Amino acid sequence: MSKDIQLQKRLYKKLYLIRRAEERIRDMYFDDEMKTPMHMSRGGEAIAVGVLEAAGEKSQAFGTYRSHALYLARTMETDKFFAEMYGREAGAAKGLAGSMHLASPEAGVMMTSAVVATTIPVAVGAAFANAYQENGKLVVSFFGDGAINEGVFWESINFAALKKLPILFVCEDNDFAIHSRVKDRIAHTSIGEIAKQFGFVVAQTQSTDAGEICNITKDMLEEMKKIEMPGFLYTKYYRYLEHVGVNEDFEAGYRERTEAEEWMKRDPIELQRKKLLESGVPEQEIVALEEAVTKDIEESIAKAKDAPFPKKTEVFENLYA
Repeated sequence: MSKDIQLQKRLYKKLYLIRRAEERIRDMYFDDEMKTPMHMSRGGEAIAVGVLEAAGEKSQAFGTYRSHALYLARTMETDKFFAEMYGREAGAAKGLAGSMHLASPEAGVMMTSAVVATTIPVAVGAAFANAYQENGKLVVSFFGDGAINEGVFWESINFAALKKLPILFVCEDNDFAIHSRVKDRIAHTSIGEIAKQFGFVVAQTQSTDAGEICNITKDMLEEMKKIEMPGFLYTKYYRYLEHVGVNEDFEAGYRERTEAEEWMKRDPIELQRKKLLESGVPEQEIVALEEAVTKDIEESIAKAKDAPFPKKTEVFENLYA
């Protein structure tokens, strides 16, 4: 089997895992056993999958409250993931953090946060530490288009450029900060062009192809090493579901279903599956992969439901780690 086919299969497994895990959340959310608010990754899975594949296992990732794709793309595990969704002691954060604060430092998912833009300066701090220690680690900072309205974003990219830090900023622009479109809240027309003025290595894409995003990222990382400057990857995608929750919200009046339908024609999971078939991977092999992922997810859900809740006394622990 060629390395390219192995890569394509690996990308599809991650994409399918994220999509299937979130489908099961949607199926069960109104049973009211998962008490955490949900910010779903549906539609944008290819960004985390492609970028992190290029960044490598030793990289350190920081993200947002829309953290499912980031967490699953890096860890590929669902036991702690679903236990956290159910608020159980076996969860990624011992059941105390929920969907918006997923982390797995041992796997390189350093931090995600419910507060807009707050992980960006922490990511820059990590990159500063890595540079000081000369350990060769790359930091990847994921954030949404709403974050670039925050002052700390500008302070962070300025410091990163000034100190020539080993960090890749990834803006995941879904055109909405909750319900407000970019054009209604941002005066400039291209954050990528502004990033170039800081000396960043810059790339922009609207691709929903995880492999293409991976290749774009690899090219950026090579150039970043060559000129010893940070990178800024601007990505565009479409959020299929509501800002927070598991439903569609086209009846809310701030966007039209036809917008989503155009993006769904390039759905990242369907696109990657089609690529596998066109590369000669047999249908039955793809189905077997999907069934194995689904089996793992169902087993994780069952374990999570049977797991104990955290002890009440644990609410006072690990507050100032």
